[in-house]
Amino acid sequence: MTSTTPRILVVDDDPEIRKLLARYVESQGFRVVLAANCRELRDQLATHHVDLIVLDVMLPDGSGLDMCRDLRSQRSNVPIILLTALKEDVDRIIGLEIGADDYLGKPFNPRELIARVRAVLRRRADLPPEPSEAKIYHFEGFTADPQTRRVVAPGRGDIELTGAEFDLLKTFLDRPGRVLSRDQLLDLTRGRDGDGFDRSIDVLVSRLRRKLGGDDVPQLLKTVRNGGYQLAVKVDTEDGQA
Repeated sequence: MTSTTPRILVVDDDPEIRKLLARYVESQGFRVVLAANCRELRDQLATHHVDLIVLDVMLPDGSGLDMCRDLRSQRSNVPIILLTALKEDVDRIIGLEIGADDYLGKPFNPRELIARVRAVLRRRADLPPEPSEAKIYHFEGFTADPQTRRVVAPGRGDIELTGAEFDLLKTFLDRPGRVLSRDQLLDLTRGRDGDGFDRSIDVLVSRLRRKLGGDDVPQLLKTVRNGGYQLAVKVDTEDGQA
């Protein structure tokens, strides 16, 4: 494996799960580092460049949710996939609210985890867009640049968005005025790796609204009863190529 091969940090207190995941993730072409608790997670981040974290919610010395929150408060943008108990929808919702990129319920098939890992890394890939997509969006005084994944708010400067939040915003910017159902948004933002957990889209829309200004700006994202969501403002574009 080369130094450009993505490195996955797997954090789980169960040694058998760590061993299984390490073997399987490496067999799929990734590099792997392991941690059994929050302390070891911090140590690994201090000594390795990590491209994605697979993080169990239940750890012996703290909560994976708290670790996710701490990393986002430190402005770390490393993608995070949470591992949650199968029935714990509350954990999944909170995880999305505090900046996790995806979640997977235990027990899970390692093949599904790898599919989620690849999907998140694709969304986060720092690749130049196709020439036809090299454009900058302007809406209600905001500017969004997919090439740098920056959003600038009028009078406020840069807005920090997670990868999932930016992908959702771009989905709306490409379809201004169109009502998009939750299922459509799942398909457009997560492709075949999405599932029927509609609440995840609701949480992302709520987070995006809050970061774009909440009640301080016109309602950019409208809720359409029995329909979904709609970007209700005009969008202009310009060529983003130098």
